[in-house]
Amino acid sequence: MATLKRGMRNDEVRRLQEKLKEAGFNPGGADGHFGKATDRAVRAFQASEGLLVDGIVGPRTLAVLSAEIEPDPPLAIATVTVEGVAKMILSTPRRNIETNLPPVLESLVSAELTDKPMVLTALATIRAESAGFLPIPEGKSRFNTSPGGHPFDLYDNRRDLGNQGPPDGGHFKGRGYIQLTGRDNYGRIGEKIGLGNGLVENPERANEPRIAAGILAAFLKVKERRIKEAIIRSDLRSARRLVNGGSHGLDRFSRAFRTGERVIV
Repeated sequence: MATLKRGMRNDEVRRLQEKLKEAGFNPGGADGHFGKATDRAVRAFQASEGLLVDGIVGPRTLAVLSAEIEPDPPLAIATVTVEGVAKMILSTPRRNIETNLPPVLESLVSAELTDKPMVLTALATIRAESAGFLPIPEGKSRFNTSPGGHPFDLYDNRRDLGNQGPPDGGHFKGRGYIQLTGRDNYGRIGEKIGLGNGLVENPERANEPRIAAGILAAFLKVKERRIKEAIIRSDLRSARRLVNGGSHGLDRFSRAFRTGERVIV
């Protein structure tokens, strides 16, 4: 069953309306038309269940509503192609996309981040962090290294990152598709992707494509609800801030996201 949203008219909408009424959220009748009354009923149901209130009936809303018919997998991730990503990330070597796209998509599927907002957020994040569409280590800059200091010395004592002094700055510098940074983040995300303390013990692994993809998906999963709420408001600045902590790369992120809206169904 396809995702249901306002403006649609079919038997699946009628069955949805019947389920809403059974759950105590009257859509005004089971006429098969997803109009204003059905939209309001869906939003009220979503708010009641702590779901994302977007008026769109996708897999999660259907699952909570206990719809009689199981939904098909969301289409967005199935329509992502090397050609489409190449349009989102111009001037990127095609071979990089061919190599890195499969593990990224596999990790998004595993994390159940297969709807369009989160797929686009993941791909646009990679564009903002790595124009070459591959996991990379953070480079030395004035933001992480003091004049005359050893590389990444400004990170060494960052308590907000969990760093404990030299050589933590260099050991836990940014890596991967999402530039995972800091001892605490390496430990927390490593646990989430099933590596235990492995990333703390061997931080270079964060640049392995499959691990980097898992890190990206795990990080986005934590922020999923807030990212979607920002995207509903068309607030890409806030969506970027939720991932990056600031607005670095916002222009690249926004251009890639808006392009993806056109090339990914």
